Amino acid sequence: MLRNLVIGLVLTMFSTAVFAQGTNVAFGTFKSDPTLPVEVTADTLDVNQADGSAQFNGNVLVGQGEMRLSANKVLVIYNQGAGGIQRLEATGNVVLVNGPDAAESDRAEYTIDSGIIVMTGNVLLTQGQNALTSQRMTVNLITGTANMAGRVKTILKADGN
Repeated sequence: MLRNLVIGLVLTMFSTAVFAQGTNVAFGTFKSDPTLPVEVTADTLDVNQADGSAQFNGNVLVGQGEMRLSANKVLVIYNQGAGGIQRLEATGNVVLVNGPDAAESDRAEYTIDSGIIVMTGNVLLTQGQNALTSQRMTVNLITGTANMAGRVKTILKADGN
């Protein structure tokens, strides 16, 4: 009885901290290298020479090293002055996979130089049997970490069963 009370108290304190400040978690089993080439495949491609962007549509898959990102649409914005990709904006059924970890959201923006991916809207992070939800998750591919914020929720099991 005392054991269950202590577990309940710890879980209550933990959930209060999670809801108040967000939560930091590991993401992926390895760190990624944002300097690796980015490979994009899709059903169609529309290029806008005027603003230096490319819109990939339908079954879009982005790969960089071990990181995979899929979505209905991905807008690639090129760095006009220095060349190369500045950022990717993914919308619709966004899924980010890095090692055994996967996250889903409505939208994601990946800033290539910093290795930061910001996922927003109905974020669901799965790590093995564990799942967390929030409205925003910021993934740092270089450090292999993520921060979840905005009504973070998880289910914690009190026993080993």
